[in-house]
Order: sequence, then C-alpha cells, then structure tokens
Amino acid sequence: MEKDGGVVVATERYGSAEVWKYLAKDGAVERRRDDTEGDTRRGNSIVGVFKSVFLPQGFPESVSGDYLQYQFWDTLQAFSSSLSGTLATQASLRGVGVGNQEATVAAATVTWLLRDGTGMLGRILFAWHKGSKLDSEAKKWRLFADVLNDFAMFMEILAPYFPACFTVIVCAAGIFKSIVGVAGGATRAALTVHQARRDNMADISAKDGSQETLVNLAGLLVSLAIIPLVTNNPIPTLSLFFLFTILHLFANYKAVRSVVMETFNEARLSIVLQQYLKDKRVLTPQEANQREPVFFEFTKMMPVKLGVRLQEIVQSPEELQLALKKNNMPFLMGVRNGRVCVCLGPEASVHDEIRAMCQAAWISSTLSSHTQQGKQGHWETVHESHTLMDTIFSPFLKGVEAAGWDTKRTLLDWDEWRVEWKSKSN
Repeated sequence: MEKDGGVVVATERYGSAEVWKYLAKDGAVERRRDDTEGDTRRGNSIVGVFKSVFLPQGFPESVSGDYLQYQFWDTLQAFSSSLSGTLATQASLRGVGVGNQEATVAAATVTWLLRDGTGMLGRILFAWHKGSKLDSEAKKWRLFADVLNDFAMFMEILAPYFPACFTVIVCAAGIFKSIVGVAGGATRAALTVHQARRDNMADISAKDGSQETLVNLAGLLVSLAIIPLVTNNPIPTLSLFFLFTILHLFANYKAVRSVVMETFNEARLSIVLQQYLKDKRVLTPQEANQREPVFFEFTKMMPVKLGVRLQEIVQSPEELQLALKKNNMPFLMGVRNGRVCVCLGPEASVHDEIRAMCQAAWISSTLSSHTQQGKQGHWETVHESHTLMDTIFSPFLKGVEAAGWDTKRTLLDWDEWRVEWKSKSN
C-alpha cells in the first residue's frame, strides 16, 4: 500500500538497473519508478544511457564476474598503447620521407608495401604454427602480444635514426605487429567466450569495440597536444614512449591477472591437482587463476603432448601390452623422447580427457623430480599413475565441480589423432 492510497498490483525490473511498480488508483493503473531517492533520477538516467552504449545488455548478470575489472585495465592499456602508437607512426612517416624534399613518392610507397607484405606473410605463418595454442594459453599469448607490440613500436621509433637499415627494420616491425594482430585478436575472442554468460558474444564484442573507439578518440585528442612537443625531439619522444610503455605493460599484466577462468587448461589443472595431492584441498577458480603463470617460462618439467599418434607411444607389441597394463581407460599413455604422450580413443569423454591430463601431469612431475632413466622405469611410473587415478580421480572430480570448476568442457590442447586399439584379450 502506497502513502497516497494506491495499491501495488505488479512490479517489474530491467536487469538490476531499474525497478518499476504498477499502482491501482481511482480505477486506473499507474506505472511509477521505484526510486529510493527521487533526486538521483537524472543521474541514474545518464548512467543508464552510458551503460546501454558501452556495456553489454543485462550487465552485470550477462557477463562473468571479472568483466568490469578486466575492462578497466584493458581500457587503460588501450589508451597508453594509442599514445605509443602515435609516436611510432610519426617516426615511420618521417622515416619514409614525409617532410623531406629529397624523398620520392615511389621509394616511400615501396617501403610501405614491403612492410605490409611481410606483415601479411607473418600473419599467415603465425596462425598456422600457433593458432591451436591461443585458446589453451590465452593469458600468456595476450600478454606476449602486448609486449611484442611495444617492442615493434620501439623499432619503428628507432628506424629513422638508421636510414641504411630503415626498410629492414620497419619490415621486421611489421612482422611483429602482424603476430600481435593474430594473437591479440584470437585471445580477445577466447576471453569473450569466457565473459559471455548468456551466449552474448556478439554483444560483448560490439561493446568492446565501442569502448576501444572511445579510448582511441581520447588518445587522439591527447596526441594532438603531444605531437607538437616531440616533433624532431628524440629525447622527449623516447621519454614519453617509455612512460606509456611501462603503463601499458602494467595495465596488461593487471588485466590478465584479473581474469578468472572456470575451465581447465594444462596449467590450471596441474596447479589444482598438485594442491589436492598435497593436502586433499581443492583450489577454487579464483585461487588457481592467481597461481597460474602468465609469462612464458623455461621450465624443467617434462612437457606433455596430448592426442598423439599411436607410434609416438608404442613401437612394438610388447610396448602396447605395457601401455594396456592396469589401464581400463579409453586412452594410452607413455613416455618417449623426453615427453609424456597421451593417445586418445574416439569414445573418450571430457571427464576422460581431464583424467588423462591429470595422469600426464603427475607422470611429468614424478619423472622430472626423480629423473628416472630407462624405458622400464618410465612404464612403471605410467602403471603407478593408473593405480593412483583409480583411487583419487572420482573424489577429485567431485571436489572440483563443488569448487565451481566447469568440467563440461576444457581448454586442454588436444591434437586430432584418435586411435582404436586391440585389447590384451584379443
């Protein structure tokens, strides 16, 4: 019952942003906004318009919990990258002869075409060689792309001071930027899949584009003030570039650190498994993501290769029998050429894939720490892994599901080989 005598007959809401109610009064129904503070209506309206333009529909319910924090740092890195890009573009234009009466249009055009051509070739080769890795290691490649982008812009700034090597330098920078384009775009798509909670990837991507456009517009206005101050002044140019680069890298690091993925890749699954083996505690997605490395590192751990051909595990009937020993799962495991290899059967489920990766991670950790030698020692470790997983995997899987992990899909880097093999009885 309202103070003026109206009776509330219905209420409605627009996500978590607005609440309205319908009042029955004097034979009519009146729609009224449910404001706790009437004076904030105009402010709420302005905020509502801003949210509808730059944030996905249904925010915050329609996106992951880490969306806002990630977008804040992503916006900051985009702004600093825009300013660094302005300095690099100015240097490139000066290098091809803009402002130099002795420079020819043909020479500048050839240099530009060579840079673009080598960049296109680099884009194709990188996508072919590393495309399948970008989903499983999205954080690492996202950060790698931004570091490489800063290095490429640094090369472009230095290029005019080495006129004899200018074309070679800008072509190399073009290759690096093409890699940045592939890695950055692909990992952005992977993060969008993570952020979309209502199958709203297109909306999130569109609003991300709007945010980036707004940031670039702000960067353009700041660049208009900066360019007259740094033109033909190398020291201010380099000083500002390093300042923007530090800000860019810091914001990128904070951005990827803020992402909390609930699906397993090799690193996150290994972290959760090692903690479980240590004290039977299952890490939450938040805890495991904080421990996940975001830089590429030279580790002493034995690498794991998933979805290999059968011949990469066994090369004789005796080795096939060793691979089948104590194994009732739709995958085979073995160690060859310093790698833990997993051969997957066509009927394997997602849970089988998770178990296979758990076994491979345990074998890798065990062999790396004990440096066992000889094929027989390797097979004994494989057999021990089957026995261990028969005991712990079921409670482990229940634990990770209870902790909030998504076990319906994974980001494990499986190759496409699938093998059917004869059992020992046959």
